[in-house]
Amino acid sequence: MIVYSLPYPPSLNSYYRTVHGQPIISKTGRDYRKKIISLIGNSGKSLPGRLKVEIHAWMPDKRKRDLDNVFKALNDALTHANVWVDDSQIDDLRIIRFFDGGLGHVEVFISEID
Repeated sequence: MIVYSLPYPPSLNSYYRTVHGQPIISKTGRDYRKKIISLIGNSGKSLPGRLKVEIHAWMPDKRKRDLDNVFKALNDALTHANVWVDDSQIDDLRIIRFFDGGLGHVEVFISEID
């Protein structure tokens, strides 16, 4: 099992911008991706098989948040950090919400499925 403790990802509302009618990843999104790559290194494990991913999402505050929004920016960053070949490898995904009253962070547990 591989475990990463990472900064809380940006919301989908701040992750994308529309330029000339085309959605692009915003500066906030690109900065988050760069931060994750610098923390993991650009040579992650590149796990080749089927994967199980569990995310413990420690909320930065008590605002209402959709858990499914946690995954997009995080997934994109982990893919670019070469943690896995492609997110289509994920067969089992679970996101659990926690509150820490601080800055928020995520703990990512990744294992290959036999």
